[in-house]
Amino acid sequence: MQFSPSVYEHAAKVIGKSPWEVSRSGDLLSQGNIEAFRLYRHEPVVVGIDIYNLEAEAYGATVERPSGNGIPAIHRHPYSTTKELMNLGPFNPKTDGRIPMAIQAAKRVAKECPEADVRVPVAGPFSIATNLMGADNLLCEIATSPDSVIETLFHLVTGQIQFAKEIVRNNLDIAFFESAAVPPLMSPQDFRRIELPALMSIIKKAAAVVGHPVPCVMGGNTAPILEAILETGTGYVCCPAATDQKMFMEKMKAHPDVMVRINMDPRPIACPEPAEGTSGNLKAVEKEVDRVFELANNRKKVCIGTGCLPYETDPEVVLKTREYILSTCACDSLQADAGAGRNVQ
Repeated sequence: MQFSPSVYEHAAKVIGKSPWEVSRSGDLLSQGNIEAFRLYRHEPVVVGIDIYNLEAEAYGATVERPSGNGIPAIHRHPYSTTKELMNLGPFNPKTDGRIPMAIQAAKRVAKECPEADVRVPVAGPFSIATNLMGADNLLCEIATSPDSVIETLFHLVTGQIQFAKEIVRNNLDIAFFESAAVPPLMSPQDFRRIELPALMSIIKKAAAVVGHPVPCVMGGNTAPILEAILETGTGYVCCPAATDQKMFMEKMKAHPDVMVRINMDPRPIACPEPAEGTSGNLKAVEKEVDRVFELANNRKKVCIGTGCLPYETDPEVVLKTREYILSTCACDSLQADAGAGRNVQ
């Protein structure tokens, strides 16, 4: 089973820098992701720190410097209405914000690690709108002016497709993220009515640009909206730790051709109990990996993820997790081969 930890701000720790420093330097951004891949051999390698901020910053939002090793964030939203967003022209992915830097950093990672699946993060329209005008304002307009919200989301799709085209022009691939739109922020009914039309548009148009089905990564409680997500034609979905994973995987039985990343509960791998020590924490990690293998239930199109690795995550625990996954897969393979041999005899 492929191991797919989400290495964003944690790439800064690997090279002993803060997330802010790495997020502002193309050299550090590429260096951190190169070293993280050499350490973890993870797939895909998504080159970014604060992955949801790129587009909003290109549209005029200010990303503020956090204290210590915190994650850069947008605290003051430059707009308050969808009408203002409708007046925004698409940003230029060749010149605006940190987007050119992110693309060039990803190119360096791909050059240094030719065996890696290197991708540039691309945000969905609802996540961009949330960063630009704030969740409260956006939710109020969903209640009072839903048609305006739908129109705005489609408007934002246009810029994202230009972004995707620039990524492909640089011989790179995309990783698509849209976590702001999941319940409980929106009800499943509002997701289908407000978000799904624009989401289907961007997934299909992006797939046409890159030449294959696009992953649709959404964290949070996604089981209630899974059927709608699959209607987009995506070839890759995430089964987050924050949802009913048994329900999610039961629904996925009807879609064997879609890759599913089942995320581990992040606590054992990212937040060890000090009293337990490394060995005790590794036992908790192994127990969690076993739980995910049981959820996978021999599905062919499946991989195991961690959710976003916090900056402070101990690299030793990540490496031991990978080692345990690989050893478990090897044992399962040997048992399957032995069973096949018995059947032949």
